[in-house]
Amino acid sequence: MIIDSHTHVLPPRIKEGRGTYVRRDAAFAAIYDDPKARIATAEDVIAELDKREIDTAVIANYSWSSAELCRESNDYILESASRFSRLVPMCAVCDTTSDDSLKEVERCAAAGARGIGELRPDFHPGDYLEPGVNKTFTDLLRRLKLPLLLHASEPVGHVYSGKGEARPEVLYPFLLTVPDLTVILAHWGGGLPFYTLMPEVGEALRNVYYDTAASPYLYSGDIYRRVADLVGAERMLFGSDFPLMSPGRIMREIDAAPLADEERTLVLGGNAERLLGL
Repeated sequence: MIIDSHTHVLPPRIKEGRGTYVRRDAAFAAIYDDPKARIATAEDVIAELDKREIDTAVIANYSWSSAELCRESNDYILESASRFSRLVPMCAVCDTTSDDSLKEVERCAAAGARGIGELRPDFHPGDYLEPGVNKTFTDLLRRLKLPLLLHASEPVGHVYSGKGEARPEVLYPFLLTVPDLTVILAHWGGGLPFYTLMPEVGEALRNVYYDTAASPYLYSGDIYRRVADLVGAERMLFGSDFPLMSPGRIMREIDAAPLADEERTLVLGGNAERLLGL
């Protein structure tokens, strides 16, 4: 099974009325203020899966400033997964500390969500930098067995739309407080795998996984073998960040990477299948 573990969809009316939502929601605007930034619906993802001969895609939400818009897009993700069995829903919340967010996690889990994300720690840094402030939230994720997908940013290198500031210095203090929570860090964790050469960091991040979303925009193809050597192929997830990038481009990089067949099978779908209970 091939699983694209990182795609995004939005309701058609948000796609068609981008300008209205850019004005309504600052978090949405941070990504979609640029009219060139593509927006996909569930049908767009299904068409891409067919084109690339991919079995399944995780359709994740975004961080929102508005709880109303977050819930609306969660509803669309859940409804899309009910229409298309090849889509796996992952819903979001606006923050990790409010009672409303906890209720939304429970509501989405009851409706079939397989994870929470893609959340942006840089939009609510206080939720992540203050030890224990979101303990109720993370305890709930553990109880419901929901992995948490977090956006991650590189502390160096070129600037790009949506990069943000979810850097290792923001992510690591939070990860230290939840060593037994399953966390997926997007975009190779902003480089955190390289710090696992420090023994205490490797131990603290033992339940952290890293996806390949937008990898060709960030790193050379050498990264697949390097991260496999650092943390193991069993903690790497094929993800494209579609519609930002075609999954075919990343699949070609994975095919070209010096990975063993068993490692490639894990990265392309085996790890996601296990983590999400598919």
